[in-house]
Amino acid sequence: MKTATCFTSTSTFNTKIPFSSSLLLHSRALRTTNSQLPSTLSLTNINNKLPKNSTHLLPLRFRALVASEHRQLSSTQLVAQEKVGVLLLNLGGPETLEDVQPFLFNLFADPDIIRLPRLFRFLQKPLAQFISVARAPKSKEGYASIGGGSPLRQITDAQAQELKRALWSKDVPANVYVGMRYWHPFTEEAIEQIKKDGIEKLVVLPLYPQFSISTSGSSLRLLESIFREDEYLVNMQHTVIPSWYQRDGYVKAMADLIQKEIEKFDDPRKVVIFFSAHGVPLAYVEEAGDPYKAEMEECVDLIIEELEKRKITNSYTLAYQSRVGPVEWLKPYTDETIIELGRKGVKNLLAVPISFVSEHIETLEEIDVEYKELALKYGIEKWGRVPALGCEPSFISDLADAVIESLPYVGAMAISNIEARQSLVPLGSVEELLATYDSKRRELPSPVTVWEWGWTRSAETWNGRAAMLAVFVLLVLEVTTGQGFLHQWGILPLFR
Repeated sequence: MKTATCFTSTSTFNTKIPFSSSLLLHSRALRTTNSQLPSTLSLTNINNKLPKNSTHLLPLRFRALVASEHRQLSSTQLVAQEKVGVLLLNLGGPETLEDVQPFLFNLFADPDIIRLPRLFRFLQKPLAQFISVARAPKSKEGYASIGGGSPLRQITDAQAQELKRALWSKDVPANVYVGMRYWHPFTEEAIEQIKKDGIEKLVVLPLYPQFSISTSGSSLRLLESIFREDEYLVNMQHTVIPSWYQRDGYVKAMADLIQKEIEKFDDPRKVVIFFSAHGVPLAYVEEAGDPYKAEMEECVDLIIEELEKRKITNSYTLAYQSRVGPVEWLKPYTDETIIELGRKGVKNLLAVPISFVSEHIETLEEIDVEYKELALKYGIEKWGRVPALGCEPSFISDLADAVIESLPYVGAMAISNIEARQSLVPLGSVEELLATYDSKRRELPSPVTVWEWGWTRSAETWNGRAAMLAVFVLLVLEVTTGQGFLHQWGILPLFR
């Protein structure tokens, strides 16, 4: 049996991965809010001050912090009598070229990725099959260029091993499991192993620093459906750490990597730090209330503050990559920003993959190959890239601390000290967190939440999609039956 090895060098794989916008406060305003709040919060105190069913109106960093009374329990006392598990959640990736098409099918079959109106949800899997087959050849080229498959599973397995080692060294003998959303080991497989091992307390830790409906939210909804159908899981206490971008350990680990790479340039002071995050459709943020953009911007602010403490005051920018399809995604786009920086005369650029903690196709191929070539084409002379965190010791140690801090509150939502950012762990059960991100306690909302007819933005979106779908169905019928108005008019035979 192979032992997973964690890679932190970017070259290792080159030889062959409705919140109102008015409530999404700027990071510095949030830190001001921190000092005005008490050191502990209770669910009763907060609910007395809020309208009914309005927990979602809390500031972004505290919506998941409505709490039971603070309990002083040491991690050693807590785990002495019970079996503790940690479930790491990640996207997953094809390990061979043959895995690419079925992986893409699993991805596009997720309603959090392709969101069809309720009337057409029966087409989810047929549409996913069509798209996955169409996109597979180009995707295979990308995976072939990084060695024939994604290293994500190998790296995540190594992170799990290192996290387990760190927890045991801190007197918390917990088992660590890996559950992928779209490829092996699937989340369902990890849950089965958790049941076999008799885990009694579970900490769910998505390996996404920032929360998004399309990543952590999708995994939480899957877990909710699994938990609801299994009596063992219903009775098992658990908590979820939905995002952890604000932890000191993570921020300092990112700053360490940036400082190390920036010192490799001939003139470090002239380097522009280029944060590149995975994008999401704009509608997720503006219409579905996804907090991803606000959390990403705050994350960058925290890292820049840490760099400034080290006398590193370089210019920086944030952009979003990996957009797909004709819809508008979060802006600015990474490729357009690189072109703009080149035209403005920037000569030294350091790319920082800010939403990724493991190397995979988006870092090894999209950033290292596509964006580097684009940068050099438009006048950037020196290109650098910060590696993903991988198994960076300080990062793994901080994840272990986050798990330990959450253990006294398994089964409840709480905080230990709201004024100490290092110990800030926004906790909650799967059900509670889904309620936090959807006040109606239903599934996470679609980017366009209502099917409307008439001259509205929602109506234009869905009416257009319905029309496109109707044209697509008619075209399929024409091709498969050989009959229809295109054949009668003599148009379709021209394409045979």
